[in-house]
Amino acid sequence: MAEEAPAPAAAAPPKSPKKKAAAKKPKKAGPGAGELIVKAVSASKERSGVSLAALKKALAAGGYDVEKNNSRVKVAIKSLVTKGTLVQTKGTGASGSFKLNKNQRGQMCECKEAGLHNRIGRNSEPIRTLSRFL
Repeated sequence: MAEEAPAPAAAAPPKSPKKKAAAKKPKKAGPGAGELIVKAVSASKERSGVSLAALKKALAAGGYDVEKNNSRVKVAIKSLVTKGTLVQTKGTGASGSFKLNKNQRGQMCECKEAGLHNRIGRNSEPIRTLSRFL
């Protein structure tokens, strides 16, 4: 009895060309969450600031999908507080009440006119020398 060599198992299927990555979705035009938040806070007349719930209502009224982008809203609020654009009057983190920082807004506007907006807060030139522009 002659042994026959077993026929090779089904050959590996030919490799199909790699699929191209899905086409990237174009970025939606329009302001980001941070800009919308600053507009909503500046439009408010509340003395103690705007609460997170009121901010979400204002964004939703403006056509922003708050439920879908809830985490983006919170991250934007936290970053605006750390930058100094907003001041947190109550609460911690992304909860509480927020209002615009009057000091920074005034400094940035007037110093940009004077051409010194890049020097604020650096150690090379003390801020007290900028007081003549304020």
